[in-house]
Amino acid sequence: MTREIRGVTAAAIGLSIVLAATGCAGGDDGGGGSSGGKVTVTVWENAQPGPGAVYWQTAAKAYHALHPDVTIKIQAVQNEDLDGKLQTALNSNSAPDVFLQRGGGKMQAMVNAGQLQALNLTDTDKKNAGEAALAGYSIDGKVYAMPLDTQPEGIYYSKDLFKKAGITSTPTTMQELEAAVAKLKKIDVAPIAVGAKDAWPAAHWYYNFALRECSQDTMNKAAKSLKFDDACWTKAGEDLAAFLKTSPFQKGFLTTSSQQGAGSSAGMLANHKAAMELMGNWDPGVIGSLTKDQKPLPDLGWFPFPGVPGGQGDPSAIMGGLDGYSLSKNAPKEALEFLQWLVTKDQQEAYSKAFVTIPVNKEAQGVVTDSFNVSALQAFNKAAYSVMFLDTLYGQNVGNAMNTAVVNLLAGKGTAADIVKDTNAAAAKG
Repeated sequence: MTREIRGVTAAAIGLSIVLAATGCAGGDDGGGGSSGGKVTVTVWENAQPGPGAVYWQTAAKAYHALHPDVTIKIQAVQNEDLDGKLQTALNSNSAPDVFLQRGGGKMQAMVNAGQLQALNLTDTDKKNAGEAALAGYSIDGKVYAMPLDTQPEGIYYSKDLFKKAGITSTPTTMQELEAAVAKLKKIDVAPIAVGAKDAWPAAHWYYNFALRECSQDTMNKAAKSLKFDDACWTKAGEDLAAFLKTSPFQKGFLTTSSQQGAGSSAGMLANHKAAMELMGNWDPGVIGSLTKDQKPLPDLGWFPFPGVPGGQGDPSAIMGGLDGYSLSKNAPKEALEFLQWLVTKDQQEAYSKAFVTIPVNKEAQGVVTDSFNVSALQAFNKAAYSVMFLDTLYGQNVGNAMNTAVVNLLAGKGTAADIVKDTNAAAAKG
C-alpha cells in the first residue's frame, strides 16, 4: 500500500479562486524550525507535477498570507521512494514536520517507536474530518494523522470502449467480467491494464479477491495475529490464477509501470489502448495527466470489484484507504494548526478538485460531480464495511512479501499456496 498513491492529477478548476491569497516553495530535507518568532513547517507529499503539486504550493502560500510568521515548505517525494526515505529520516531524527501517512501496520510501527505525535483535535476538527475517517488513523483511542480524502478502490473503465464492444452494463460478478474481457478482445484493445512492474498494482487483484473470499473478521484478526491460515487466503489466489487463464491483461504487463508515461497502465486507459484498470481513486487524476490533451478522460466510469460465488466477504465491501498527514515527534504546534486548516470546507473543496478525489469533510462533498467519483462515493456509502489496502493493513514486511508472491503467480513462478506460504514466512520473521 504503498498504494495510497497520489499521482499527477487532472485540472484543478477554480483552485486559484478558492485559494486566491496564495505559492511558496521548495523543500529542504528534514524538519523545520523557528527563528526570531518565525516558524518553518516542512511538509513531505507525493503529488507528481500537475494540479496536485500546484495545490500544495498554492496552499502553502495561502497559509503564509494568513499567518505571516509561518512558512510552509513543501517537498514532493516520488511515491515509490517515499516510504524508504521517510523511514530513514524518522530513524535519524531528521523527519519532516508533516508527512503523508500510509496508516495500518506502518503507522503502528511509527507509534511503537515513539516517532509520531498524537493529534489534539477540537470538536470542529472531528466534525470536519469525520468520525469514520479519523477511526482509520486511530490507535488505542488516539488519532495519529489527519485524513484529507477517502479512497474507495474499484475498476475504472472507458465507457466508449464498453459501448463499442457491446457491453451494456458494468460487471457485477466474475462471470460477467470474464464475458466483458472476451468482448473487448474482439475490438482489439487490452481488456485490462495492470502495472505489474511496480508490484502493488498487480497485488491489488489478489487483495480484492481476498476481500470477497475472506470475512471481515478473518481479515481483521490477521491484522493482529499476522497469521494467514484461513483457507480463504489460498482460495483468493486460486481465483486470481483462474482469472489469469482468460488472458485479461495487456501484453507485457509484467514490465509495465502503473503511472509513468503513456505506456503505463494508467496511460493505456487514458489513450484508449486498454478498457479497464483496477485502482484507487487517485487514478482519474493520473489518467487525466496522461491523455493527449492532458485533460480528464471524458468517458471515464467506475464500478466496484465484482462478487465471487461462495465468498465469505460481504459482496458490498470496499477495499479502500485514506490520504492523511502525520506530525513527527518534534513538529511545532504550527504544524498541527496547518493540518486543522487543511480540513476546512474551502480547502477540502480545493483539494478535491486538484486531486479529483472525495474529501472527508462532508460539507465539501458537493464538489464531487464527476460520474466516476459519484459512483465510487455511492458504493462506499452503501458498503457493509471497508478494508484498508492489505500491504498497509498488515505492514511493510508482510505486504512486500505478499505483493512479490502475487507477481510471481502472475509470472508463472508461483502458486496460490506460495502466496500464503511466503506471507506467513515474512510475518514470522517480524
